[in-house]
Amino acid sequence: MTREERAPETPEWDSLFDVAQAQAGYFTTRQAARAGYSPQLLAYHRDKKVERVRRGIYRLVHFPASDHEDLVVLWLWSEQEGVFSHETALALHDLSDILPSRVHLTLPASWRRRRLRVPRGLVLHFADIGDRDRSSFDAVPVTAPRRTLADCIEAHVEPRLVGQAIRQARRRGLISATDEARLRDELRGVGKAATP
Repeated sequence: MTREERAPETPEWDSLFDVAQAQAGYFTTRQAARAGYSPQLLAYHRDKKVERVRRGIYRLVHFPASDHEDLVVLWLWSEQEGVFSHETALALHDLSDILPSRVHLTLPASWRRRRLRVPRGLVLHFADIGDRDRSSFDAVPVTAPRRTLADCIEAHVEPRLVGQAIRQARRRGLISATDEARLRDELRGVGKAATP
């Protein structure tokens, strides 16, 4: 821990609450340590103030539930480095009728070499996503609509659904006419490449 991150001498509940509030009521053991809460103190407060959700991730017991808590937990699992992408991002942007059965998360390219114990139902992609290609959904980052559509084309997501998503994104002003034309060309190119 750096000097700025050094834990306070006494636990600061308000500090921990502020962190958790911005993350749908969730926090990591590292974030708790910055607020002065050791693993032993978290264990002491378990079931009274906090509950353990998975290794290294806790939730405030009395914090109101939200619709996408599962995404916050996965984002915290990724050390806040992941960006929700592909079919998951289509669903979060409400583009197309897609109902993804698994959650798609893009991690930095450097993570490809890491040995990860990937949570069940999570599909990982590896790429460096710049600020221009990201947006946010509630407490978590998500790929911007244009990047989402390009990722789905590259991943060979059902062309009918991607075409529908492109139309909806253009109609809602989420992509430009130039983006729409480029994405449609890419979609046609993928379709031709798949044809023997």
